[in-house]
Amino acid sequence: MTVFGRKKRNEAQATDDGQPGQNPTEQHEAGTEPDAPPAQDAPGAQDTPPAQDAADAEVSGDGASGAPEDEPAESQDRSDGPFDEAEVEGLEELAAESRVLDLGSVLIPVPEGGQVQVEMAPNGSVNGVFVTVGGGRVTMAAFAAPKSPGQWRSVITELAESVRGDGATASVRTGPWGRELHAASANGDVRFIGVDGPRWMLRGVAIGPTGSVGDDAELTGVAREMISGAVVRRGTEPMPVRSPLTVTLPQELAQQLAQAQQQRAAQTQSEQQRAAMEQLQQRQQQMSDALREASHGAQGGVETGGDSAAPPAPRQNPNGSAMQQFRRGNGA
Repeated sequence: MTVFGRKKRNEAQATDDGQPGQNPTEQHEAGTEPDAPPAQDAPGAQDTPPAQDAADAEVSGDGASGAPEDEPAESQDRSDGPFDEAEVEGLEELAAESRVLDLGSVLIPVPEGGQVQVEMAPNGSVNGVFVTVGGGRVTMAAFAAPKSPGQWRSVITELAESVRGDGATASVRTGPWGRELHAASANGDVRFIGVDGPRWMLRGVAIGPTGSVGDDAELTGVAREMISGAVVRRGTEPMPVRSPLTVTLPQELAQQLAQAQQQRAAQTQSEQQRAAMEQLQQRQQQMSDALREASHGAQGGVETGGDSAAPPAPRQNPNGSAMQQFRRGNGA
């Protein structure tokens, strides 16, 4: 799954840090501390000038990692990924590969059989990009972070509180990079995986039906492999801590999305026109029924008048008509 190689694989790190095959996290648990690397080799020591560091500290407040003051930040081993763009050779060539999803701020390897889906917000902006695989879906997003590690530690604590506040269960599990959050509800399960990098934090989310994101579940393994093969393009500009890095859709995907939106708009317009026509036909039918009822009522009134008594005959003068009276007056 991991398709990216580091520019500096530092095979000598195992010898410099301790016994071969023992990573710094294992040494810390064993009670031994690795030798500190030279300042020029520290992650992010050369990619940002001193003025940039000061800008980041100002934007992010005091530049604290977010980890509790009485506990050191967890050491996360990124020797097998996820990677920073400065750690990868031939990044643009790799980004052009067919099984790599280039979202601008993060490159994501798409597993075999995975399908990319885009979720749109009501205003037409991109709300999220998902890769459906293994009976569920996986999404990744990168965020700005201070240079000191530990942002994920505070984020996972807040996520757990939020999940429990929504009525779901939440438990902290252990994965390749340390703490992971497993949340379960009646609607399904979610697993949050986070990794701190140089001035960025990558968060992966695996969503599936109940039981699909357990510690050894297939979907969990796929999500971890995708995170391991991801590359973050954070950039050098100062950003507020936890600000999401900009997501840019690949041109082909953006065109497909635009066509889908046009088809959806045309379909919506057609449905609206059909609904308006149906309403007009209903009104015409109602008017026709009302006229028919009015016509029947008028005919009924005429027939009722014909059944009544005949109009009275005109009154006659008992002395006869005027002509008769004239004749009698002339002795006729």
